[in-house]
Amino acid sequence: MLFNYEAIESGSGTKRNGSIDAVNVDVAISSLQRRNLVLVSIKEDAGSKSFFGKEIVWLDRVSSKDIVILSRQLSTLFDAQVSALRIFRLLAGETENRKLSGVLGIVCDDIQSGSSISVAMSKHPRVFSPFYISMVKAGEESGKLNEVFEYLADYLDRTYELMSKVRGALVYPAFVMVTFVVVMILMFTMVIPKISSIILDAGGAIPVYTQVILGISNFLVNYGFILLAVLLVAGFFVVRFIRTGPGRIAFDRFKLRIPYVSSLYKKLYLSRFADNMNTMLVSGIPIVRALELTANVIDNKIYQDIITRASNAVKGGKTLSDSLSNDPNEMPGIVVQMIKVGEESGEVSSILKTVAKYYVREVETAVESLVSLIEPMLIVFLGGGVAILLASVLIPIYSIASAQ
Repeated sequence: MLFNYEAIESGSGTKRNGSIDAVNVDVAISSLQRRNLVLVSIKEDAGSKSFFGKEIVWLDRVSSKDIVILSRQLSTLFDAQVSALRIFRLLAGETENRKLSGVLGIVCDDIQSGSSISVAMSKHPRVFSPFYISMVKAGEESGKLNEVFEYLADYLDRTYELMSKVRGALVYPAFVMVTFVVVMILMFTMVIPKISSIILDAGGAIPVYTQVILGISNFLVNYGFILLAVLLVAGFFVVRFIRTGPGRIAFDRFKLRIPYVSSLYKKLYLSRFADNMNTMLVSGIPIVRALELTANVIDNKIYQDIITRASNAVKGGKTLSDSLSNDPNEMPGIVVQMIKVGEESGEVSSILKTVAKYYVREVETAVESLVSLIEPMLIVFLGGGVAILLASVLIPIYSIASAQ
């Protein structure tokens, strides 16, 4: 929950206003008091609640971009040898995102109470992922927090940029399809019924294709709301099934079997796998732990199972390349062979960095190719749909006019 407060610094008497994110008001008060603040007032932020008094997470969510900026700032400040307590206190006061500002304030309090940075961050899993926490922990153990935060910023920046390109490329086709569906529904429910009365009143022979169009129009007018309700219920159960274990596996397997699109997904997961592994190995995280964390952030159950099996095989004494070679459909031979070369030369992280760069370029190329293929297909599809609709309605009207 987010709480807004007014307080006075006990040492200087300076008045401070701000917000803090905490589980409840008692935790918020305790946290503020540990900052040597004397509370004047504290109340829950009304904007963080729903009509039923429950917190709406997405109103104050922390985006990937916020974490990228935070990591850059942490890297710079640690590199300048500023103390961890002062860094987090400074960033808590300067961060624009209220949710992140509150979290950093609590992290600052935990550090002041004696917790390590990784332990303090681990209490906020919605903001800092297990991957992020493990990287920070490795930085604490190696004494290279500035470098680790720089690695994290670079990695998150690459991931954010790649996903932004993928989403941005698909916005136009999605917008066109939604617009087309809306226009067609309006045509079938508002325009066609008025024209159909003219055709039916004329009493002439109606072509089969026109009968089909009129039948669809009548169905949508009379049973459109029922169809919408059925689709919503079906969509609800499909989403609910996907969130289950078997449903998630089936959906992730389906994504890897769609013609052409499956190639894009595979390249995306491979780039994520190689980039994650490279970032963690460079930071000094053991390969088994790196595989376990990568399995959790790969976002596909099929690849997660492959990486988990590889992790278990590496624990048993096998090399990483041999462990991954058992799934040639999802782990291409070129990836396995390059990792094997890295193992032989002692440069696995460097090889994985090269693999990650290669597949990032492949993803960008695949997205561009997919969009360039979708656009002409959309034009043909939309043009064909409009032409069929107009022909089905206008031809009978021209026949009626010519008969008179």
